[in-house]
Amino acid sequence: MKLLHIDSSITGAQSVTRQLSAIVVSRLEKTATSLSITYRDLAAEPVPHQSPSIQFAKLKELHDIGALSGDIGEMVDAALKEGAKVEPSAQVEFAETNVALEEFLEADVIVIGAPMYNFGVPSQLKAWIDCLAVPGKTFNYTATGVEGLAGAKRVIIASSRGGIYSESSPIAAMDHQEPFLKSFFSFIGVTDITFVRAEGVSIGPEQRQQALDSALVAAAAL
Repeated sequence: MKLLHIDSSITGAQSVTRQLSAIVVSRLEKTATSLSITYRDLAAEPVPHQSPSIQFAKLKELHDIGALSGDIGEMVDAALKEGAKVEPSAQVEFAETNVALEEFLEADVIVIGAPMYNFGVPSQLKAWIDCLAVPGKTFNYTATGVEGLAGAKRVIIASSRGGIYSESSPIAAMDHQEPFLKSFFSFIGVTDITFVRAEGVSIGPEQRQQALDSALVAAAAL
């Protein structure tokens, strides 16, 4: 079994999600008979954010393998006929995004440390997610709707939030972190999605410890 461990917090040793994701991985190591782990720290080594040049490199690759059709395929074909090329710097960045994609495709289990920053996920985590959204690799558009291609995977998300945003909270509508993650992974076909959550960690020391204790209980039950 292959496990991909992703951290994205910028707060280093003080990070709640780094603590939780490490505990989740440790728990899985103890329960799995054989586990190969790949680790990626998106704060220390971020993947390139999407850009027009990276997008064109991605579309050209899909065009070359015949995975594009319709208006987008015609647009890329026309650009290539007019002499459009992938610049060397864009090719390097695109290759980096492909490595991130391949790590995800090869993994059976993905453990993600995902703190809430300003009601959403960190930009470095969003950039990594953008690497995964590739037609023909993780999803397809069909005549009957979207077909997710990553359904065999298990995703475990170590989540932390400074405030309390769960369903009973009066500010639950401001949570664009966990709903976004659930929506994206559901979109690419993943149905086995688990959140290990520490909530209200910025309210005070007592609440922080209670939140951590609750999350540790959830992690131990995996």
